[in-house]
Amino acid sequence: MHYGEDRVYKKIEVIGVSKGGIEDAIKVAIAKAHKTLERVSWFEVKEIHGHVGEEGQVTEYQVILKVSFELK
Repeated sequence: MHYGEDRVYKKIEVIGVSKGGIEDAIKVAIAKAHKTLERVSWFEVKEIHGHVGEEGQVTEYQVILKVSFELK
């Protein structure tokens, strides 16, 4: 692939979930997208959510991403 050439992308929404933090949730989502889709190119963070446990601690991070991949 050469930048500067004409190309077309599709953008989808995925949600990464991790107990390890926001960055881990992003990495989980991108790793799964990369295994499932061909030519994953970039992502953008759309929303960040989390779950708070009974004792007031953050127990889970949820990151909603837009992931794009190049169409063949």
